[in-house]
Amino acid sequence: MAKLWGGRFSGKTDPLMERFNESIHFDRRMFKADIQGSQAYVKALQLKDILTAEEATTLDKGLQQVCNEWEQDQFEIKNGDEDIHTANERRLGELVGSVAGKLHTGRSRNDQVATDMRLWLRDAARELVTFTRELVQVTVDRAEQEIDVLLPGYTHLQRAQPIRWSHFLLSYAWLWQQDAERLEQIIDRFNYLPLGSGALAGNPFQVDREFLAQTLGFRGVIENSLLAVSDRDFVSEFLFWASLTMVHISRFAEDLIIYSSSEFGYVALADAYSTGSSLMPQKKNPDSLELLRGKAGRVFGQMSGFLMTVKGLPSTYNKDLQEDKEPMFDAFDTLHGSLQIMARVIATMTVHADRMKASLSPDMLATDLAEYLVRKGVPFRETHHISGAAVRMAEERRVPLNTLSLTDLKSLHPSFEADVQDVWNYERSIDNRASIGGTSKPTVLQQITHLREWLTKA
Repeated sequence: MAKLWGGRFSGKTDPLMERFNESIHFDRRMFKADIQGSQAYVKALQLKDILTAEEATTLDKGLQQVCNEWEQDQFEIKNGDEDIHTANERRLGELVGSVAGKLHTGRSRNDQVATDMRLWLRDAARELVTFTRELVQVTVDRAEQEIDVLLPGYTHLQRAQPIRWSHFLLSYAWLWQQDAERLEQIIDRFNYLPLGSGALAGNPFQVDREFLAQTLGFRGVIENSLLAVSDRDFVSEFLFWASLTMVHISRFAEDLIIYSSSEFGYVALADAYSTGSSLMPQKKNPDSLELLRGKAGRVFGQMSGFLMTVKGLPSTYNKDLQEDKEPMFDAFDTLHGSLQIMARVIATMTVHADRMKASLSPDMLATDLAEYLVRKGVPFRETHHISGAAVRMAEERRVPLNTLSLTDLKSLHPSFEADVQDVWNYERSIDNRASIGGTSKPTVLQQITHLREWLTKA
C-alpha cells in the first residue's frame, strides 16, 4: 500500500527508518477510538454531500468489520502499516475498495491522532476513576471496622501523640478521594474535539465540527486548529495525575512496610501479597508494597521525560509528539494494576491492635499534661515548658512520666492537683481532639460519613 504521505517521494525509505518511524506496535491499542472517530467522520462527510448515503453505509460497515477483526484478534498487521490509522485505512480499502480513499477527505493524521488519543484516554481515565473510588471504599470500610484501634501517631518517624488507626487510614482515603476528583476534572478539561482541524489550518470542506463533537461525546470543539493538532497538555496533566497518585500510594506503602516489620509488628500482609527469601526461610517480604513504591518512580520518570520532549517544540505538529503515547499507555497500565493491588493489600492485611496499643507510652501524653495546666488558667507557652521539665525529670529518674507523684509535679507548678491522674488515659487524650478533623471517635465517624456520601455520588 502506498504511504499516505508518499506522493512527493520517489526513493525508498531505509528499512531501519521504517522501523524507527512506525508506531503500530504500541498505538494499535487505540484501534477502537480510531474506528469511532472515522465512523463519526463518515457521517460528517455525508452531511456535506462528499459521500453518498450508499458510500457512507459501505464505509461504516467496513469500519465496523475492521473493528471486529481487532476485537477478535484476527487483524493482520502488514508491512507498511506505520500506525493504527494507516493499518485501519489499508484494511478498509481491502474490504470495500476504492471508496475507502474518500474517508481521508479533509482529514489529517494530525487531527486524527489527537482525536484518537482523547477518546482513548477519556475511557481509560474513567476506568481509573472507578478503581480509585474502590480504593477509597476499601479504606473507609476498614476504618469503620477498626474504629476502636489505637496506635502512636508519628512525626519525624518519632512517636508523637496517640491517634485512632482509623484516623490514619482515612488520611490516605482523603488523598485518594482528591485523586479521583482531580482526574474527573482533568477529563472534563480535555474532553474537547480536535477533529476537523486538518493538518493545522482547518478543514476546507466545512464539516460540522459541533456535530462531530456531539456524536463522539465531547463537550465542545477546540476553537483553534493550530492548538488542536499540537496540544498535549492533556497527556502532561494525566501523567502528573498518575505521578501524584502513585506518590500517595507509595507513601502509604512505605508506612505499611515499616508497620509490618518485626520492629513494629502493627500489621501483617496476606500471603497473597508477600514473598519469601530464596535463602532465609523465616523471611516474609512485603514485595507488593515495595513494587508499588518502586513504580511511583517509573511513572514520575515518564512524566518528566515527556515534559522534556515538548518543552522546546516549535508550532505546530512535530514528529516528536509520537513520544506522547507510550508514556500515557505505560502510566495507565501502571495505575490500573497499582490501584487494585493497593486496595487488595488493605482489604486483606491483618491488624495487630495489641502491638499498636503496647507501643503507646506515657511520654506521648506530655502535650496533654501541658493542656491540663491550660485548663487551670496557665498560658500555654508556660505550660509547654512546665511539661517539658516534667519529661526531663522522668528521664533523669528513668521512670515513666505518669509515675511522677503529685508532689513532684507541684514542685514544677502549684496548679497541679490530684485530678492530674486523669491525664494518663489514651482514650481520653484521643477523644479530647474533637474539633472537625480530629482523631476523636465522633470526628472520625464524621469523616467516614462524609466519604461514604461522596462515594454514593455518581
